[in-house]
Amino acid sequence: MQFRRRLSRLVRRGHPVAWFPVLLLVLAVHGVISSAGARSSVSGSPPEASARGSEGERWVWPTGSRVVSRPWEAPADDYAAGHRGLDVPAVIGAVAVAVDDGTVTFAGVVAGRGVVTIDHGGGLRSTLDSVEPTVAKGDTVAQGDAVGRVTIGHCPASDPCVHLGARIDERYVDPTPYLPAAAWPVLLPEDAWTG
Repeated sequence: MQFRRRLSRLVRRGHPVAWFPVLLLVLAVHGVISSAGARSSVSGSPPEASARGSEGERWVWPTGSRVVSRPWEAPADDYAAGHRGLDVPAVIGAVAVAVDDGTVTFAGVVAGRGVVTIDHGGGLRSTLDSVEPTVAKGDTVAQGDAVGRVTIGHCPASDPCVHLGARIDERYVDPTPYLPAAAWPVLLPEDAWTG
């Protein structure tokens, strides 16, 4: 109790040492929440999703970018609103690649947008939305092979992206555990901006 009051007083005064334990606590809690949420699916994580995710980072990013402009947002249930994938910023016309080896199960247009879906085996599929396909259904692709070019669609033309989705059987899952770590954006003070 004594420590708590003392720490509280130091934090209120803005003492830099006082923020260290608070920062550690916040980072520890955030790390637990992030790793628990990273493997969630629409209605809980199927055992095979957790097992595959624990293998970790077997996919590659579908474009040259390792930045996520909009992350996975798990819906409350199978029919609720959410964001069932990641939006990866990309330049219109840029090459989109297969995130892993597999067989193309769909290459065409859905709701006016180009889509490529690849079956990676074991029920795991990836989908690239807003990609004009350069492959056809039945094609075998290797990780990193070009499968299409980025087009306008899922994201606005002013901020184009590739929407990367993942499914195990018919359940949407968070693609994050399959990818290498995303790049952290670097924030600069306004006066350091050269653009």
